Parts: sequence; structure tokens; C-alpha cells
Amino acid sequence: GISRTSATLPSIFIKVRPTPSMSSVAKRILPTLDRILVQRIKPVTQTSGGILLPESATTKADMGVVIAAGPGGRSRDGTVIPLSVKEGDKVLLPEYGGTNIKMEGEEFTVFRDEDVVAIVHE
Repeated sequence: GISRTSATLPSIFIKVRPTPSMSSVAKRILPTLDRILVQRIKPVTQTSGGILLPESATTKADMGVVIAAGPGGRSRDGTVIPLSVKEGDKVLLPEYGGTNIKMEGEEFTVFRDEDVVAIVHE
């Protein structure tokens, strides 16, 4: 079986709460097949004490929140293969890849389900 270990992730990421404008944009972007729409979580650039962090001290946004998910892939015989993630999941993403989308000032990235590195549980 697969053993699960709990890893402590750096607390340099802010929490993303869906806003009404985010959901209205997401309603118009519906991923197909095994694709997911992700909004990357921006790294914190200022400490709680007010100190500004240089760009080299912040990590690249490799975490995101699944905003929308397609119905799933298809096997050769036509049966639906369900996705491993669902809307609202916090996920670890590869450093590169995906298709970037900018719409109404919001930035999203479309990935295939198989590109997601891990699901983060808090």
C-alpha cells in the first residue's frame, strides 16, 4: 500500500477564499475531459512584522486552489475515468507547465489531472 506521511509545508502562502468575481469568471471557464482550472496561491511578500521580503526569499507559487474541474478522462471503451481532485482542493503544482489564462484581471492556469503533484490537506 501507499504510506502517507505528514509533512509540514512552509507557512509563506496566503489562504485564498473565493470571491464573487472569481466565481463569475470561473463559471465561464469550464475545463474539458481531464483538465482542471487552478488559481495559483501568491506567496507572501511581507512578514507579519511588516518587513518586505526580497523576491529571492519567496518561493515560486507552486500551490493553487482548484476552481473548476472537467468531467474526467475517457478510457478506450468510453467509460469515464474520474479525476483525483475536486473543486476547492488545495494542490501542489509542477514548477512549469499548464496553460495560462488571464480574464478580467484574474489569472488562472489549466492543468491536466495527471500533472497535479499532490493534494494538500490542512
